[in-house]
Amino acid sequence: MAEATPQHAPEGEARAPARVRLVVFRAGGERFGLPLDAVREVVVPQPPFARVPRAGSAVKGAMNLRGRVVAVVELAPLVGLAPDILAPGQGNVIVLDRDRRGLGILVAGVLGVEAVEPPRAEPREAAALARGVVAVRGMAVTLLDPDALEALAVALFEARSTP
Repeated sequence: MAEATPQHAPEGEARAPARVRLVVFRAGGERFGLPLDAVREVVVPQPPFARVPRAGSAVKGAMNLRGRVVAVVELAPLVGLAPDILAPGQGNVIVLDRDRRGLGILVAGVLGVEAVEPPRAEPREAAALARGVVAVRGMAVTLLDPDALEALAVALFEARSTP
């Protein structure tokens, strides 16, 4: 029996881009995704949240997650959508894997982890929140940039100057 030889793409032919694994979730009636490698874990909210003075309206507060303080920001109002109506303890908090800072994003619900084709690379602003739109099971999902999301959320915690 002859040995099979590996098939290589002909020269000049583009290879299919590697699939990206996303955590897919709902917020503000829309579907969003974050790269799985940017997510530390997904947890159930632990209210009541500790209040954060002078923070933006999207800031829900801070919660204790196994002895670690995690700032919690609701995604929907952060991105300009109507807030989700959630009872205490409903929804999910997506804890981002961001160095030593604990940042949780409150969403209406996590739908799962999906492998998708990455969006076409298009010129965009460095601070753009959306990387593009991908199809997941026939539905449009906005792929969020974790660095831009973190920068937007952290800005809410900066003390506002009073006139």
